[in-house]
Amino acid sequence: MSEVTEHTIDRGDGARVQLFQARADRRSGAILFVHGNQGGLLLGGKEAVDDGSLVRFPSRLGVTAAAVSQPGFGASDGPADFCGPSTQQTIIAALDFLKRQPWVDPERIVLYGNSRGAVASAMAATKVSDLKAIILTGGVYDLRDAYRNSSRGLQQAIQNEAGLSDEAFLERSALYHADSIRSETLLLHGKYDDRASIDQAERFSEALARAGVPVRFHALDGGHRLPREQVTPILRDFLTRVFAPVATFH
Repeated sequence: MSEVTEHTIDRGDGARVQLFQARADRRSGAILFVHGNQGGLLLGGKEAVDDGSLVRFPSRLGVTAAAVSQPGFGASDGPADFCGPSTQQTIIAALDFLKRQPWVDPERIVLYGNSRGAVASAMAATKVSDLKAIILTGGVYDLRDAYRNSSRGLQQAIQNEAGLSDEAFLERSALYHADSIRSETLLLHGKYDDRASIDQAERFSEALARAGVPVRFHALDGGHRLPREQVTPILRDFLTRVFAPVATFH
């Protein structure tokens, strides 16, 4: 079983970023998990340690797995900015950390964001062009549209953390930056998601396809929390292919 290590890295502006890592036993690709809202528990990346995902990936796929805590979650410095520039830079710093590890192949790194983490990961992918792939589950990609249709509690969180300016919405809405994404994308979304409407994923999938990005979109029979029995086989097939060693010919 892989040992989980905890790291504190610099975001690039002096702020501390908490990251957990379970390394593979050989040089291989890596996957970075970016958590969702966590129901106010603020566990950050430790959620992936506690639920076993962090050690599951090295043991089953032979890749290094890491999980980062967003600003204001876990031991990462805040304040939270609802998927904004600070959160995006946190993800980019975590990806840079992985690329520097001698046991990680920097050309085979996958970014996996869930819910709030999907919003920020999609935006981070517009700024990092060399990701092998991105996986986004239960995200929103047009935040202004999502804000209009959100619960009062979610509206309050967006207003408090991000503000309601045009700029604030634009810098958190990957739909409008789809042509800056270069990485193969897997989108998973629940048909009955009452927090992030499925049309958000449908529109983003279409925008990526128009931009020439290889994209696969799966609408699953579930709500915001996707059924593991449906997600697992899709993830297994996708990641097995993405992480397959590149054949070399002599």
